[in-house]
Parts: sequence; C-alpha cells; structure tokens
Amino acid sequence: MAVCAWAASSPLELAYHDQEWGRPQRDDRVLFEFLLLEGAQAGLSWRTVLEKRDGYRRHFLGFDPHRVVDIDSASIETMLADPGVIRHRGKLESAVGNARVFLELQARHGSFAHFLWRFVDGRPLQNQRRSMAELPAETEQSQALSRELKRLGMRFVGPTICYAYMQAVGLVNDHLVDCPCHAECLAEGERFSL
Repeated sequence: MAVCAWAASSPLELAYHDQEWGRPQRDDRVLFEFLLLEGAQAGLSWRTVLEKRDGYRRHFLGFDPHRVVDIDSASIETMLADPGVIRHRGKLESAVGNARVFLELQARHGSFAHFLWRFVDGRPLQNQRRSMAELPAETEQSQALSRELKRLGMRFVGPTICYAYMQAVGLVNDHLVDCPCHAECLAEGERFSL
C-alpha cells in the first residue's frame, strides 16, 4: 500500500498527510486554522503553506479567532514584511474579516463545527477514489458551503478552496483506497459525532 501521491513530495507533506489530512475535526480552533490556511493557499502549493504555518501561527495568535478579529492595519503591515507568511495583503486582511464571521457563526450555532458539519449531514463523506485523477476540484457540498460563507461576508472561500478545506478537516475522506490512511479515516468517521 502506498500513500496518496501528493504527500510523497516532502517529509513535511507526508507528516501532514499521515497525521492531519482527512481526520474529522470538531475543534473550532483547528477549523479556524485550516480555514485561514486554505484561503492563504489560493494559487499556491500546499507545501508553501505548510512551510509558513509557524509564521501564520505566530502572527495570527495561535489561530484564536477572538484575538485575530482585533488585528489592526499596523499588524498587517508587519506581516507584509515577514517572509514567514504569504505576503498578500488581501489574504492577510481577509483572515481578520473571516474571523468576525467565524465568531458570528459560533454564536449562532453553538460552535463553528455545528455550522460546518451540516453541509455533509453531520457525517464524513467516505469516498472510494482509486487515483488522483478522480479527485474533483469542487463538489455540490463545497459549492453550497462557499455560497453561504460568501453570503455572510467571508473572502477567499471559493468552492475549490472550500473543497480543499473539507478534505483537510475530514468532512470528506479523499485518501485513495490504497492509502493506509483511508481505512484509518474511515474508522474515525464511523466514530465521529458532534
């Protein structure tokens, strides 16, 4: 059995693949972290994001949305000078605005997880993909999530970004069936509950 081909490019990607990708998440701080990181990836490789993850963790205050919402323009300017993050003003500023919407959704639904998981009826979708060519860029569920997040005012949440997000936090199990992590995520999904 072999791991998903995209993960074999570097030790950093392999560790992420083996330990995080596709594992069903209900922790709102983790869900916020991946929402921010997936938005930062737009147009770039995931490896680039992983290499800069510590910089994001530092500047975005441990991915605490209650603190991120208060980040000011001076802090954004500091980030723009730091090669430890992706220096794109729109992406950095969107993280602050997205934190505001994230907190509103937490308050309205009891948690962001409760809001998010309703897009897959509260259970991870268990795909049976045999090759990378079978992986879609977006799905009906990611389109619906994208529409709702955009309607509420989030940015950098298009349907492709939303599908990558859904894969990352385990709303869908897109490990290839020959990958050992497929069975692990399947078992975690069967035990998953909010």
